[in-house]
Amino acid sequence: MNYFSCMIYKISLYVMATFYFFAGVNHFIKPDTYKKIIPTYIPFHSLINYSTGFIEIGLAALLVIPRTRRFACMMLIVMLIFFIPVHIYMLETGSCYNGKCIPQWLLWVRLLVLQPLLIFWALKIRNNTVKN
Repeated sequence: MNYFSCMIYKISLYVMATFYFFAGVNHFIKPDTYKKIIPTYIPFHSLINYSTGFIEIGLAALLVIPRTRRFACMMLIVMLIFFIPVHIYMLETGSCYNGKCIPQWLLWVRLLVLQPLLIFWALKIRNNTVKN
């Protein structure tokens, strides 16, 4: 791997870790936002919300450690797959909160474009063998 590719990889890795760290922290800052998008057929919304936040923070930390990076990426992929029912639920319910609704097309983009891109990103980080 050349120097430029190595730098792009490292930047991508740290951007990913930062993204998941702040996403996890946000579960504690704005818990109601996340609890509202958990499907009603799934119990224990508070427990799921806080557990997910904790897991995202933990996986972000594991991403920056070369020895645990592959594991963290695989667990992020599993987590993203588990989030698919949330995206479908948001499409079904219209995702309106405090009088504001997320446009339907944006929910479709989130499900059909963003989610696969996040999975692909984790796979690319996982499959790279660069050590920090």
